Amino acid sequence: MFKSSPKVAVIRLVGAIGTGRNSLTDAALAPLIEKAFAKGKLKAVVLQINSPGGSPTQSALIAARIRRLAAEKELPVFAFVEDVAASGGYWLATAADEIFADDNSVLGSIGVISGGFGFQDLIKAHGVERRVHTAGESKSMMDPFRAEKPEDIERLEGVLGQIHQNFIAQVKGRRGDKLKGDDLFTGEIWIGQAAVDNGLIDGIGHMVPVMKERFGDEVDFKVYGQKKGLLSRFGATILAQIEERSLWARFGL
Repeated sequence: MFKSSPKVAVIRLVGAIGTGRNSLTDAALAPLIEKAFAKGKLKAVVLQINSPGGSPTQSALIAARIRRLAAEKELPVFAFVEDVAASGGYWLATAADEIFADDNSVLGSIGVISGGFGFQDLIKAHGVERRVHTAGESKSMMDPFRAEKPEDIERLEGVLGQIHQNFIAQVKGRRGDKLKGDDLFTGEIWIGQAAVDNGLIDGIGHMVPVMKERFGDEVDFKVYGQKKGLLSRFGATILAQIEERSLWARFGL
């Protein structure tokens, strides 16, 4: 009797996480993730991750979708990290039951960052007057065309702190007793084996050999990933491209 090969669905999660045209978002990935989990008689689902992070909300939504489907289908989920799974990229990795990486992979950065620019001196030098009228004292918080206000900074730090605590809860909830050390949530990054030693990942390993070891040499991979056409690649704004480039650059990539 013909015996079918064990099947593993592979979801490619590559790029910055956000709301831009070329970013990883829950809305864009939902059809792919749903389709991957719907494939019949699966042994497992694999997440191939290469992401420097981005939006914490989109990271949470994507990871939650994966966990919901994994529970519904009663399927194990494995994550394999390529160059980097940092910040929101690591949040995605925590959707897996087991996480593997290369010896050179960058992992962690469990923190929250908010960046921007201040243009108040630039517009003043060019004789430009900023006119803003609001109803609500907090509506113009962190206006880049005005000097920073201490109360705005305090308010922003409070928001970032809340998101950081949510990130920590996600990591602790998924990694549990595997975590080691007291400095895992400072925004620090770890390379390969150091991430294993700290409990952020389960081992050093690559997708094909690990999956063959688990499910046999005849394992059959079906890959699902976002397709980016020419119009999509050239349609991104210069600012969006710079922002994404800066995320990768933080990790030397």
